Amino acid sequence: MNTLLERGNSARLLDVGGLEPPEPMIRILEALDTLGPDERLRVLIDREPVPLYRILLRNGYQYRTTVQEEQRYEVMIWLAPIA
Repeated sequence: MNTLLERGNSARLLDVGGLEPPEPMIRILEALDTLGPDERLRVLIDREPVPLYRILLRNGYQYRTTVQEEQRYEVMIWLAPIA
């Protein structure tokens, strides 16, 4: 499956379904490098990206994961506001 990265209003969609590890992680981290402070990254992936969660928290991101149809996962990622 091809990776889809498109800009929306304030969110971008990255579909890494069908890719073998570590390619989804690589593409997610590359997309985060270009994420603006007011943008969100919506990731669609075939498995829960548990190793990604620690990386996100360590680097100041927050996330929300939901299970979609056919056991796909949607992970919404955004930069945590600085208090």
